[in-house]
Amino acid sequence: MARSKEPVLPEAAEKTEAVRTMFDAIAPRYEMVNRVMTFGLDGRWRKRSVAALGLPVGSVVLDVACGTGDLSRTAAHKGLRPIGADLSFGMLGSSHGTGPLVQADASQMPFGSATVDGLLCGYALRNFTDLEASLREMARVLKPGGRLSILEVAEPTNALLRMGHRFWFTKAVPVIGGLLSDRSAYRYLPASTVYLPSAEELRRILVAVGFSGVNHQLLSGGVSQLFSATRSAAN
Repeated sequence: MARSKEPVLPEAAEKTEAVRTMFDAIAPRYEMVNRVMTFGLDGRWRKRSVAALGLPVGSVVLDVACGTGDLSRTAAHKGLRPIGADLSFGMLGSSHGTGPLVQADASQMPFGSATVDGLLCGYALRNFTDLEASLREMARVLKPGGRLSILEVAEPTNALLRMGHRFWFTKAVPVIGGLLSDRSAYRYLPASTVYLPSAEELRRILVAVGFSGVNHQLLSGGVSQLFSATRSAAN
């Protein structure tokens, strides 16, 4: 009898701990694998994300699910003052970011209301157990008028590009991730896109939890996407 494969996606009740354990395991080689998976384009996308905040030098920016600190470093290079928060102790321990680091679940962050000027989040929405609660927390910690910038995976609209992207993301990435890091983690990451709502649905949630002026852009032909928004004065 053939052995059944281990489940790629954790059940809802187990997701938080499964995600924490997975990112603890891949933390030491996380940045290297990212560079390989994106052909180095991830650096360009992070610069676009920080620029989308449009904040003055000296602004305090919270990097939610900061990982090893790539976005935080990009923000610091632009004169912003980053604070990193992540669920994974392994990621925080491997961080090369600047500024304070805090272990925290995005849906229950240990920060006061209206305390930061901007908020960054890179490729993490699909890892949150309760996405709407996490976005509501992001709105809570931002000052009225504060800026939000979120990077996530996407899929090209062009049929030929979409076919190539699907092969790379769903077939090649798990193999490369398995060779360089942890096989099960890099099987999970492509599969986890099922947790990600459509751009229209995510826009609706952002407005519902307290954001306005939500803007959506596809990057590099649609292999990545950027959401930016402003924390409403009301709500």
